[in-house]
Amino acid sequence: MNANVQDEYRRWLNDPAIDDSTKQELLSIEGQQGEIEDRFYKELEFGTGGLRGVIGAGTNRMNRYTVGRATQGLAQYLLEHEKDPQSVVIAYDSRNQSPEFALEAALVLAGNGIASYVFESLRPTPELSFAVRHLKASAGIVVTASHNPPEYNGYKAYNADGCQLVPEQAERVIASIRSIESFTEVRRASREQAEAKGLLHWIGEAIDAAYLQQVTAISQNPDAVKAMSDQMRIIYTPLHGAGNLLVRGALKNIGFERVEVVAAQELPDSQFSTVKSPNPEEREAFALAIEMAKQSDADLIIGTDPDCDRMGAVVKDAQGEYVVLSGNQSGAIMVDYLLGSLKRRGELPANGTVIKTIVTSEMGAVIAKHYGVETINTLTGFKYIGEKMTQFETTGERSFLFGYEESYGYLAGNYARDKDAVVAAMLLAEAAAYYKQQGKTLYDVLQELYERHGFFLEALESRTMKGKDGLAQIGQIMSDWRSSPPVQVTGIPVAEVLDYSQGRDGLPPENVLKYVLADKSWFCLRPSGTEPKIKLYFAVCGEAPKQAADRLQALREEVMAGIDGK
Repeated sequence: MNANVQDEYRRWLNDPAIDDSTKQELLSIEGQQGEIEDRFYKELEFGTGGLRGVIGAGTNRMNRYTVGRATQGLAQYLLEHEKDPQSVVIAYDSRNQSPEFALEAALVLAGNGIASYVFESLRPTPELSFAVRHLKASAGIVVTASHNPPEYNGYKAYNADGCQLVPEQAERVIASIRSIESFTEVRRASREQAEAKGLLHWIGEAIDAAYLQQVTAISQNPDAVKAMSDQMRIIYTPLHGAGNLLVRGALKNIGFERVEVVAAQELPDSQFSTVKSPNPEEREAFALAIEMAKQSDADLIIGTDPDCDRMGAVVKDAQGEYVVLSGNQSGAIMVDYLLGSLKRRGELPANGTVIKTIVTSEMGAVIAKHYGVETINTLTGFKYIGEKMTQFETTGERSFLFGYEESYGYLAGNYARDKDAVVAAMLLAEAAAYYKQQGKTLYDVLQELYERHGFFLEALESRTMKGKDGLAQIGQIMSDWRSSPPVQVTGIPVAEVLDYSQGRDGLPPENVLKYVLADKSWFCLRPSGTEPKIKLYFAVCGEAPKQAADRLQALREEVMAGIDGK
């Protein structure tokens, strides 16, 4: 569909399937070559999180036409590769135009004779994954841009396992999408037609109840929650997103009674007006929650992102100050709590397995090994963890226990195939109650894990490079580091260069470079699959806190100087 930028711009203006208001938006930028190029120099592509972009007219934007075309491509893929009857579950979050995009997808599916089950209001992404499996659907769609700024929205496609499309499937869908030359080829029913033909169904509370039943079944120590429920104070913020009712429902179902919600962030708000970014990885997102926590001396603060697949936590340190846990730290605590609980009950399976990504800290793997549990690595993106889970379920070779990634995504249980902030919030709160009963905070537990297994410290840096020039710049950085890898960093030899571009260690190809140094510290370069940025991950392990901190700082500074050309 992409010939060149100007031709593509004109094609949209002349396409009879595109409405007048969209054409007026495009006419308003006529002559603005930079703006036209940014909107049309490429099509939105499926990355680690699917389709994602700024809302607006153009091939490189999120709008009803790019959503409709993507859905037509998905429909063609399903009709060619899946057995009848066809059905797709659709969910969406609190972002601008999310309900409209979800309905548009449903109407295009109906135009292709495929039934859809659409949530009547916003729901967490992991519940969509569950619902695909629960309803035995052929696929799933969720309209979300995760924790991106308000001007973004996105579209994630799921297979019949409830897992985001893996590369082979995504490539087939993309090929179907690219075969669509004009929006006149997108088959679309009206809402009235879709409902009359039984091709549009609305779902809600019954799925919520079934989902929460599966989530709360993961609870490890209900007696500890019961004993501490009147003493544990929890502050929760959904950051204006989809997590509010179900996170609170899960906590209530296992017995927590003193859960307060940040009122100013409780209701859906597509502008996320109380935060710079609705991202539970950042302390700023917790500012209101921390103020509330100080007033009530809360034990734990939990935050979830707009589509409720990422969970961040804040705990009190040894001085009583509230500190934000990193994704690696929360993951390590949950790995230890879950495996320790299973072992104490004698329920740790011999073939139990933890799954993490290649850019996630090794601390969880060391903790798992302590319990005799193996850890395997996947590429970045929870779809790869979900793919492994289905493989385990099919072959019976392993029992999935826990999967996580450093970017605040966690899952326990086989009911879904995507990261789930609902179950993560429940598990971490339960762990806090369990340890409080022993006179410990989660911060105390983290320090004990460091003392026992080593002081693992990690950091993340990113550089945003927008537009066509930015994409080329990111490509050049990767090319330079691939062709001229460093021999040593901070005086320590590079022991191994792991280039994943051709596939390695049984993993599919991905544009990722990882450098492991002689002291087992490492750093990794990875272009984002969903945002115009390159991410750099750093990890060290020391015998003492200061040693690890100094080592991490030195590694970070030298590598970033190379990236920034200093």
